[in-house]
Amino acid sequence: MTERHKKWVYLLAVAVFALLCGGLVWFVGRPMIALAGEPEQFRAWVEQSGLWGKLAYVGIMALQVLVVLIPGEPLELAGGYAFGALWGTVLALSGFVIGSAAVFTLVRRFGVKLVEVFFDQEKIRQMEILKNPKKTKVIAFILMTIPGTPKALISYFAGLTKLTLGQWLTIVAVGRIPSLIGSTIPGGAAGSENYLLAGVIMALSLVISAGGVAYYRKICREQQEDGEEASELPKAS
Repeated sequence: MTERHKKWVYLLAVAVFALLCGGLVWFVGRPMIALAGEPEQFRAWVEQSGLWGKLAYVGIMALQVLVVLIPGEPLELAGGYAFGALWGTVLALSGFVIGSAAVFTLVRRFGVKLVEVFFDQEKIRQMEILKNPKKTKVIAFILMTIPGTPKALISYFAGLTKLTLGQWLTIVAVGRIPSLIGSTIPGGAAGSENYLLAGVIMALSLVISAGGVAYYRKICREQQEDGEEASELPKAS
């Protein structure tokens, strides 16, 4: 196969992936978000489905990582409501790990073109902070731990770094917990009709998320300033 043919096969594969994601959003993501928006119905569906309901929820959360157009927050809240805070967290986290493994593997195979299916060049450039091999693990862990950071973008960009699959999944498994419990605990509290606790945790999560957004913007600005300073240095003659 010539290089030109390889390029066309590569682009076709990325296009098929994009179309598949669009189909999953429409036929799977949209109905699941609607169901998650009705907590009582979601809980009833889970109870009727038994073990398959738990496995389906894990699959939904994995799909949410793969197809970033599916919002995760309603599904996380619904998981806490339906399964309780503990099992909602365990099941959602399992889905995150599975989805993250799939995304990492696909990006390693198809490169930045796959990332560009969901994110524009400006957002991708913001993730250059993860390219420093001495700081990649630390920064990736911090960004995954703090609520409010763009975890979907980080998940896709991770495949472009020097991280191994094992390192990345460890970061996801540990780093996802704080932001996840900020959704499953309120969901579980609402499911047990402890609305005061649910409201307090949600308010606290919003405050922490605002701090996370501010931190992320700060390090992005610093990264941009460092890049501008480097470009202004005189070249060696």
